[in-house]
Amino acid sequence: MRTKPLLSLTALCLLALPLTACGTGTAASDENVVTVYSADGLRGENGDGWYDQVFEDFEKETGIEVEYVEGGSGEMVQRVAREKNNPQADVLVTLPPFIQQADTKGLLQKYAPKGADQVDDAGKAANGTWTAVVNNYFGFVYNKKELKQPPTTWQDLLDTKYENKLQYSTPGVAGDGTAVLIKAMHDFGGERPALEYLKKLQANNVGPSASTGKLAPKVDKGELLVANGDVQMNYAQTKSMPHLGIWFPAGADGEPTTFALPYAAGLVTKAPHTENGRKLLDHLLSEKAQRQVSAVGGGFAARRDIEAADADATALARLMDGVRVFEPDWTDIEENLTSYVDAWKAATGS
Repeated sequence: MRTKPLLSLTALCLLALPLTACGTGTAASDENVVTVYSADGLRGENGDGWYDQVFEDFEKETGIEVEYVEGGSGEMVQRVAREKNNPQADVLVTLPPFIQQADTKGLLQKYAPKGADQVDDAGKAANGTWTAVVNNYFGFVYNKKELKQPPTTWQDLLDTKYENKLQYSTPGVAGDGTAVLIKAMHDFGGERPALEYLKKLQANNVGPSASTGKLAPKVDKGELLVANGDVQMNYAQTKSMPHLGIWFPAGADGEPTTFALPYAAGLVTKAPHTENGRKLLDHLLSEKAQRQVSAVGGGFAARRDIEAADADATALARLMDGVRVFEPDWTDIEENLTSYVDAWKAATGS
């Protein structure tokens, strides 16, 4: 697997304007390559993440090399959209509501990977264009060394001790950043009170970040005390970041809440290597790969017939104990995402 997301030959070609002649041996000309555009979080900092393992297994089993490009969820969808007339990616993996957005834009073609019948309806498109490959939940992280007790409510984050020590990724660009806005709208009972709160929170916020994955290392080092994230990515990071703790902000009733934020994968429309993309999607939902989700990736299997019993799966279940999971109205969010993000920008001056 080529794992330097923006430095490989193919990725550099993606940044070139116009998108032409990248030479022989690139994803566009190599029949033994599959190109994946993905939201960050599933590749390990030290080559020990779920992607690292499943891509290595896939390459050994098929002889097809994985070319990997990562970024924020919105960023990846925007890139596929820019390349619509000259597709470079074969597989797109991103978080809601961006996977729905990609579908609406006609960026995904229908394909039901083997094993998709074992994915709950909420984890796949009704029209067959995308399927969850790793289940996940939204959350926040804090520095356990500096904070003996984590904050428990949204209001706690307004304390002056978090001034310039708090950061969340950018809504509309990062999937987890968009999740901050979605959860705030739920917990505060609507768009207006959520934006009023986030406007106040700006007094402590360091500023925008296109990538959520870059925030956890800052929290672990103490550069930040609190940041947003998601359970899968952050749990995996705790293995190399000892000061990282996971928590879920509570609303006025004091009950911590979260919502499902799965990594969903789809086959790109007119993908240059459609058959290789299908093979990779089949592999990602295979029993072998799904059994590695918790132990290797720190996440939750997307297939309901996979009952993980490893130590990590047990720890993850314990982490979620007592946290209420709500289901956002993804249709509304996808349809009104631009207006919600614009309203957030206006409220926060971002």
